[in-house]
Amino acid sequence: MLKLPPISLYIHIPWCIKKCGYCDFYSYVSKEIIPEAEYIKNLLKDLEKDLKLIYTRKINNIFIGGGTPSLLHNESIKNLIKGIKKRTQLSKFSEITIESNPKLIEYKNFRNYKKSGINRFSLGIQTFNSNLLKKIERTYNKKEAIKAIKEIKKINNNFNIDIMYGLPDQSLNNVLSDLKNTVKYNPTHISWYQLTIEPNTSFYAKNLHLPDENIIFKMFNQGEKFLKKSGYIKYEISSYMKSNYKCQHNLNYWNFGDYIGIGCGAHGKITKINGDIIRTVKNKNINEFIKGKYLNTKQLILEKDKPFEYFMNTFRLHQPVYKKHFQERTNISISDIQNNINKALQKEYLIENKDSWETTKKGKIFLNSLLKIFLN
Repeated sequence: MLKLPPISLYIHIPWCIKKCGYCDFYSYVSKEIIPEAEYIKNLLKDLEKDLKLIYTRKINNIFIGGGTPSLLHNESIKNLIKGIKKRTQLSKFSEITIESNPKLIEYKNFRNYKKSGINRFSLGIQTFNSNLLKKIERTYNKKEAIKAIKEIKKINNNFNIDIMYGLPDQSLNNVLSDLKNTVKYNPTHISWYQLTIEPNTSFYAKNLHLPDENIIFKMFNQGEKFLKKSGYIKYEISSYMKSNYKCQHNLNYWNFGDYIGIGCGAHGKITKINGDIIRTVKNKNINEFIKGKYLNTKQLILEKDKPFEYFMNTFRLHQPVYKKHFQERTNISISDIQNNINKALQKEYLIENKDSWETTKKGKIFLNSLLKIFLN
């Protein structure tokens, strides 16, 4: 029986100081004054349209991403959160996260962010090595990165640090040094992941001197051991937490939950009462967006694609995937995918229990191969 999943809200702020060479998120550099008030007004109108699709469900958490949301003044964030609360039912203990650029952290602004309702901050540090920061085209240095962390710690205990490995000319010692610097400041959450170069980025056309696969594997193995020894629990492919500090917004994605996406280029996923699941993509043109043209595409997920979409998210988690959960979120019978499950079992990617499936160590390493089994 279909059970409507919990729902989150993602808000996209598209502006950046500078577009990083590896970034494939929708963003652009603003050379003029950002039309903050106009954009916030239209974000809330965009939200109003999508709220009609979710019936009476409460919003469980909010994530303000980008781009660089911390470019916005505190008054804009205040009006945004106030407007959302006026229009929606927020869960009592909603996690509200904002992504932040270390170059833009000012104590006064961020203290006001917290007063507006922000209770979790996410810092995109990437590396503490100033030379490597230049190579990946970040706009700050090690000293500024550390200052940003210290400022955030004064304001809020709950914060995430993003760190990458596999950077151009990065050594194993560089990686371990980054992780030591990270845990030194005791973040509640660490997102630690490998740099990947996507086709639609400026780095894709460059001849970057990236570490080879053997070095990458050593970085991954030794880094994981260090994080575990430092008291961080791995609960997803690239996410590590202190006890009870999972990122609730991302956890909703990985559990195939629903989410409204508002703002330029934002993506959404919404389950309807009849079991249909639709994906929305918002207009990427800022000028059209602030004229009220919000929706770009709305597409139905086909029945044959639902298992792949579901497992693409849930197999990322380091926990069992329950059969009942699969049926609730997809409205598909287990018997309809049993042949695919059997193939995954034969290849030793999965273990099947009475009520659940679990990815094996081999399945985690070859996750893409595992997912292809469910791809129609």
